[in-house]
Amino acid sequence: MSDSSSDAVFSPNERESAYERLAAERTGTIAQIAGLSRDFAEIVEANALVAIDDEHDPEGSSTAFERAHVASLLVQAQDHLADLDRALERLERGDYGRCESCGEPIPAERLEVRPAASTCVRCAAGRPR
Repeated sequence: MSDSSSDAVFSPNERESAYERLAAERTGTIAQIAGLSRDFAEIVEANALVAIDDEHDPEGSSTAFERAHVASLLVQAQDHLADLDRALERLERGDYGRCESCGEPIPAERLEVRPAASTCVRCAAGRPR
């Protein structure tokens, strides 16, 4: 990755590597969403077959917690998928690897760990430049 101040410039190999990382993570996230969706549907279906009184049933609160937990994980995975899609759009536009807040390059190490990152560590932490 270049440190050019006007553009995040990738060599063809770096661009392909970034695309492959994003695509692989996107595929994994789609699989995670499918699995969580199945889990959520199974919880709802199992609870629909049984008259549950969460207030008096000792198992009621745990099934409600489980349903809420899976729903939360599902929302997080869907949000992550949207972040990955935005990262792919930035890669296509040539903006990938540039902090959306300050415009500085995002370190390659951060992009390797968090391919959908849109900010540098300093901006993500809310620290002033």
